[in-house]
Amino acid sequence: MTEDTTRRTDALARGLASLGRRAWDDAYDGLAAAHRTAPLDPPDAERLGQVAHLVGRDAESAEHLEHAHQAFLRAGDVEGAARCAFWLGFRLQFLGERARGSGWIARARRLLDDAGLDSVLRGYLLLPGAIGRVFAGDTEHAYAAFQRAVDVGERFGDAGLVVLARHGQGRTLIRQGRIGDGIALLDEVMVSVTADDLAPDVVGVVYCGVLDACFEICDLRRAQEWTAVLHDWCASQPGLVAHRGQCLLRRAEIMQWHGAWPDALDEATRACDRLVGPPGQAAAGAAFYQCGELHRLRGDFARAEAAYEAASRWGHVPQPGLALLRLAQGDVDGAATAVDRAIDEARTVQARARALFACVDVRLAAHQLPAARAAADALSALAATLAAAPVDAPLLHALAAHAEGAVRLAEDGPLAALAALHDALARWRELDAPYEAARVDALLARAHAAFGDPDAARAAREAARGAFHRLGAVTDLARLTETAEPRGPLTPRELEVLRRLATGRTNRAIAADLAISEKTVARHVANIFTKLALTSRAAATAYAFRHGLA
Repeated sequence: MTEDTTRRTDALARGLASLGRRAWDDAYDGLAAAHRTAPLDPPDAERLGQVAHLVGRDAESAEHLEHAHQAFLRAGDVEGAARCAFWLGFRLQFLGERARGSGWIARARRLLDDAGLDSVLRGYLLLPGAIGRVFAGDTEHAYAAFQRAVDVGERFGDAGLVVLARHGQGRTLIRQGRIGDGIALLDEVMVSVTADDLAPDVVGVVYCGVLDACFEICDLRRAQEWTAVLHDWCASQPGLVAHRGQCLLRRAEIMQWHGAWPDALDEATRACDRLVGPPGQAAAGAAFYQCGELHRLRGDFARAEAAYEAASRWGHVPQPGLALLRLAQGDVDGAATAVDRAIDEARTVQARARALFACVDVRLAAHQLPAARAAADALSALAATLAAAPVDAPLLHALAAHAEGAVRLAEDGPLAALAALHDALARWRELDAPYEAARVDALLARAHAAFGDPDAARAAREAARGAFHRLGAVTDLARLTETAEPRGPLTPRELEVLRRLATGRTNRAIAADLAISEKTVARHVANIFTKLALTSRAAATAYAFRHGLA
């Protein structure tokens, strides 16, 4: 035996042993080293293609699966060749290469047909078409196709196919409006995933799909529970890259709701880095949108704008976040147009709920009470629909109560609003959502002040102020301050400084623009902060946009 042969044998053995331990990096290194010395046999070449996908080397995964496909054909193993063709096509479609992916799936089907094979792969080949029907709105035929896949999987004893197909049925039921049935089936699927020894790619697909469904129906508690499970599963396999980006994204969303904004931004940024890596994944758009939301909430409008633009480039509609950014910048008409379009285009419970909640803010800012009332009523109806499912969606009920209280405060005055606002506050606190709770406290401060209870108003305002300060919600903090405290007018020079500060210029740049000293600029900035009761440049920027001074 030559030295090269010995090294190849050792590398192959090391790679295969690492597969058994789910040490994916080591498995890839061993199999790839063996393949570089001499082409792997078809089954090992297929294993190398699968593990390359798991460690995030999708381009190499495609190459190895193509090699395995051809090697199986040469060996006369039609089913092996069709299996490689299916997984190659399925992943290419997931990555957005639909034409190429469809070609490989068609090749897998033709190979089975030409050979007259009764194979479990025929069940897998039902999945792409069924998924396409779901997105096309043909949920009846989609559900039937998933059921045929379940039947094939059970006949061949293939637990992975059964789990994938039942997951598809659960998502389809939710799209049909049978939310209770759908979420019950998804819970059953998740139990199977956590209990059975399934292929990691099947597990990852199901985890991510179930989390998508939880967020679609605003089931924050269930999403949080399954996100923790997905995080632990990813953490138990340090070399795993596939599905980690989606895990980071969902963790970021949960962290945002719980007020851990710096950590949420870190996770969302890491998700972007994972998901944009070649060849890129469509979920990158959602990750950029999440970054935009966090930048907007923290008053960093320039970075929010850039993140929303990136989300749009990756195919994710950046609404209603972009509409709320326009509102914060003082463009009420632009915000109204954008949020109306977001409502019209919403295809999930989550998207519609977010758009309606944003619409209430926008329409109240524009003093358009009938439109705000219509949005609040639609949100309440949506919450009632889920309650009848029945589905535990406390997030949606909190949004509805919050919107109802805000509209009542504008319509009928403080007495009518207090009950709804206290209900909303209790719901947000139960969900441990400090930002939204602080927003309700700000509304309660207005209600108590109008009702003639200055002590209650002061307590609610200070609760809101403290929460906004801890969170870094500079825009809300500035808005709260300007509605509660009188301030002196800015001088013309201070207005000039404020306008330039709002563009992101440094004190040195402002000094150069105005031909004054940097020390003088610093004094003007300090005066602006004092007069407007602001504490940061981000808050001053938000103030300038909101008052048309930018």
